[in-house]
Amino acid sequence: MTKRDYYEVLGIEKDASLEDIKKAYRKLAKQYHPDVSTDKDAEEKFKELSEAYEVLIEPSKKATYDKFGHEAADKSFSSGGFQWSDFTHYSDIQDIFGRDFFGRDIFSAFMGGAQENRTTAQRGNDLRYDLYINLEEAAKGIKSEIYVPRTELCPECKGTGAKPGTKTKHCYVCGGSGQERREKATPFGRFVTVSACSKCKGEGNIIENPCKNCNATGRTRTTRKITVKIPAGVDTGSHLRVPGEGDTGIRGGPTGDLYIVIHVNPHQTFKRDGKDLSMDLQLTFIQAALGAEIEVPTLTGKAKLKIPSGTQTDTIFKLRGEGIPDLEGGTTGDERIRVKIVTPKSLGKREKELYNELAQIEGKDAGVKGFIGKIMGDGKGNDR
Repeated sequence: MTKRDYYEVLGIEKDASLEDIKKAYRKLAKQYHPDVSTDKDAEEKFKELSEAYEVLIEPSKKATYDKFGHEAADKSFSSGGFQWSDFTHYSDIQDIFGRDFFGRDIFSAFMGGAQENRTTAQRGNDLRYDLYINLEEAAKGIKSEIYVPRTELCPECKGTGAKPGTKTKHCYVCGGSGQERREKATPFGRFVTVSACSKCKGEGNIIENPCKNCNATGRTRTTRKITVKIPAGVDTGSHLRVPGEGDTGIRGGPTGDLYIVIHVNPHQTFKRDGKDLSMDLQLTFIQAALGAEIEVPTLTGKAKLKIPSGTQTDTIFKLRGEGIPDLEGGTTGDERIRVKIVTPKSLGKREKELYNELAQIEGKDAGVKGFIGKIMGDGKGNDR
């Protein structure tokens, strides 16, 4: 089946701004979300919308799509069966509806609260799980076992809500429709109102012998162990959608999805800036003046860094490829090391003598301060 143009899917022009793209997606996502829409093709349309949005909202993906189209975009945005459309930022999903995405009560504003009382199948709730990982795990990717509380079909009654060995009966009030129709004559004609059945509460069936395990709800609360693969390069705010691992559906409806929201814990040594890492390296006057070979930490171990003689404070050295991998399969970032020359807090007698000798050799009479000033990069012998 030929894919539609992403701009056509969202109903926007190619020169649409980032805000225009978000606005168009919010509007259509509200219209076609499977839990809201009555359109029989809502689920497919929602998937199509999400795919288009994930590409056009990211500048690099959008540029690739604009230049090469669907075929190149599909190859560029997926790897090993993992779809990058599964990764977005949770804030984007919040923006769609203006409230918490994970929970069915979000749709009451659209459905007037009556959506739950119906006899048709209903999709289960989407769930959220916050996963905290360290920087090393974010850099290399991990497999993680998580335990997710969720609702599942009652193992005793298999979701019927009735005691094992018994059956439910069609409601005699609504005839199994779950709805009551009332007609009222007015001077303007006859009006028909439809509401949830007062007897079966919209279920269509009456349970005379309820299941004691689930109290006739057909579902029970349990904790499920799930193994998820977190790819290398994730950052705080990224999330992974795991289809079918949310709450079980009602009356045979599909199971909701699980959204794993990533949080990367702060690192004691490195600071992260996108794909790059940065750290401060303290050097003594002697190391900076004479040069040295220093062993520095990396996320994968240690590396040797050559410090040339005469190095000044705030000089930045770069270790290429020692940063964070690109989530989309591009190049790995770098590790940037900023030099900080440490001033000795106290000097021994012999050390003072040596510093003074060096100052005299340089033909200065400013004593130790003159020497320190030069090492620190002032170049004039002034105290910095």
